[in-house]
Amino acid sequence: MQEQILIMAVKHPTQTDEHFESSLQELSSLCNTAGGTVKKIVTQKRNRIHPATYIGEGKIDEISNFVEELEIDIVISNDELSAGQSRNLSERFGVRLIDRSQLILDIFAMRAKTKEGKLQVELAQLEYLLPRLHGQGTALSRLGAGIGTRGPGETKLETDQRHIRRRIYDIQRRFKVVVSQREQYRKRRKTNQAFQIAIVGYTNAGKSTLFNRITKEQSLEEDQLFATLDPLTRHFQLPSGFQALVTDTVGFLQDLPTSLIAAFRSTLEEVTEADFILHVVDGSDPDKDQQQETVHKLLQDLDATSIPTLTVYNKKDKISEEFIPNNHPYIVISAFNKEDITKLFVKIESLLEAEWDWYSTALDPDEGKMINRLEHETIVKGREFDAELDQYKINGFIKQNHPIQNILKEQ
Repeated sequence: MQEQILIMAVKHPTQTDEHFESSLQELSSLCNTAGGTVKKIVTQKRNRIHPATYIGEGKIDEISNFVEELEIDIVISNDELSAGQSRNLSERFGVRLIDRSQLILDIFAMRAKTKEGKLQVELAQLEYLLPRLHGQGTALSRLGAGIGTRGPGETKLETDQRHIRRRIYDIQRRFKVVVSQREQYRKRRKTNQAFQIAIVGYTNAGKSTLFNRITKEQSLEEDQLFATLDPLTRHFQLPSGFQALVTDTVGFLQDLPTSLIAAFRSTLEEVTEADFILHVVDGSDPDKDQQQETVHKLLQDLDATSIPTLTVYNKKDKISEEFIPNNHPYIVISAFNKEDITKLFVKIESLLEAEWDWYSTALDPDEGKMINRLEHETIVKGREFDAELDQYKINGFIKQNHPIQNILKEQ
């Protein structure tokens, strides 16, 4: 049985109509992802948010009537609410009330599969809850199932702040172990000189579909927001034989709760460790400009803007009007099209060639290990056997500062 939802939102003077509309559409999609049905959206233009009730008195009465009339189960606010606003409004509406941040955290709690993912979500939820505990005693004690109650809420959280602080401390301690393990994996990959590609993009742009087509894996592919939460890393090979690792990351979203970005820092750091970024954009989304901007801003926050990036405009079969890309370099593909994936591989190789150094070397037949390394760790453009000299002549492109460079120089 789907829960009936009413969305309330205030349009601030600084917001453009487009941004306001897109944030409401996004909130509706988030509600669907959480398993609810949006019955009504109530908006109000205000110069400033009401400190005690978020919206004006007239709108409170209007929403209260809709709650009764449409049998609403839950009211969701488009903006983050303070503890006081939350308390005052839920008393007036007589139903559960959560805000956008809580909804996103709730979806994350639903999606987290790994131990690390679950810890990250619980930490973000507790840090969000702590300053809002005052006066939520009755609300928390009767938490049952439903949107906004997944995660720590289900354990009938005591309103005891000390209890929550202890739990936060405990999670942070356990989390340090998980993060250090992840660091070890990263160090090992760096030591092995593994070339790392990170797939980033707005939520639901088709990252997991592309990841699966590249690696022939079967990670979760859903037409839903935040289908992927835990990063997956897999091996794949480009047409030249060059081998790389590719990581699928959590989708970005505008106005992500700060606590969530902080909690998922270690996951997002997979991006900062990458040698190359594939920025996947849903080319058919009317709001793609805003989405690209959000991703750029988050990459800036992660200090990842200097990493070579290829923008992949996905879902080309759905792109109707005259398409003008606003990111370069770029490629337009459908992740479901085999030929497009091959074109993507060729494009990646050509961009790497433009960045890397050219090399040419001659190797004896007994240097099989070195020949194998060149084939997998560089982009080989030419390889032939010279019978007269009894040598393999190999040339291609190699990443700057790659350990093989020193060996090649010595020859």
